Amino acid sequence: MTQKPNTPDGLVIVDKPSGFTSHDVVAKMRGIARTRRVGHAGTLDPMATGVLVLGVEKATKLLGHLALTEKEYLGTIRLGQNTLTDDAEGDITSSTDASGVERDAIDAGVAKLTGAIMQVPSKVSAIKIDGVRSYKRAREGEEFEIPARPVTISSFAVYDIRDAVAEDGTPVLDLVVSVVCSSGTYIRAIARDLGADLGVGGHLTALRRTRVGPYKLDSARTLDQLQEELTVMPIADAAAAAFPRWDVDTKRTRLLLNGVRLDMPDEYTGKGTVAVFDPEGQFLALVEEQKGKAKSLAVFG
Repeated sequence: MTQKPNTPDGLVIVDKPSGFTSHDVVAKMRGIARTRRVGHAGTLDPMATGVLVLGVEKATKLLGHLALTEKEYLGTIRLGQNTLTDDAEGDITSSTDASGVERDAIDAGVAKLTGAIMQVPSKVSAIKIDGVRSYKRAREGEEFEIPARPVTISSFAVYDIRDAVAEDGTPVLDLVVSVVCSSGTYIRAIARDLGADLGVGGHLTALRRTRVGPYKLDSARTLDQLQEELTVMPIADAAAAAFPRWDVDTKRTRLLLNGVRLDMPDEYTGKGTVAVFDPEGQFLALVEEQKGKAKSLAVFG
């Protein structure tokens, strides 16, 4: 009888291909890693490529605690056309000659969309309105409004502006942009809103996520590469990269694993989630300070 190979606990940083949903990638990874225990942190639209963080085995418990609050993207915004989905996946709903849009106007529009702003997510999105997914309401032709939400766009830069002609013959402008933003920001909504501000409409034609929290594209692997060699970031390394580190002695290790709330050093107060390690460097738990004590959020030791 062949023994099932042990799948290590940890994170897999995937370079997601275009045309795959985040769930498609999870399903593929279950086959590659030979385990059902695979989850993902933060979705990517099917059209988008780039960094998708997966947890394997015990690391699935880590995913909900990862503060993947800042994300970085490279993308292309097409000025001159609106689409149903605010990206190239949807049908074109309007076309306007954008060839006369000046660089100064683009820069002014970009400035308005930089910083702490209120953003209305795309109607074809997974946002729930009264318990029903927004995209479901949109596909059924419902008229509805999505409330604006606060997001932070800490950087929005235009690297290149290219003249182009759309398939219907409309002169358009393609902007190559980079965006650094908070979790929950819709890049295609940025494209839509920039186009609206400039009076010509806009949508996203390409998107690549280059960073999620501390995890970057240079540590990501394609599904084909992972099929050849499963590259897992050990759970201890993943925790150390994502959280403040607290090393405890053998006595405290034993107490913590027996459910005792340890006194938490002042240096970790207000730091949020903290990763606890034993003297051998084994990752034990995620804790947070509560009234001077370490409250366990998830135990891994």
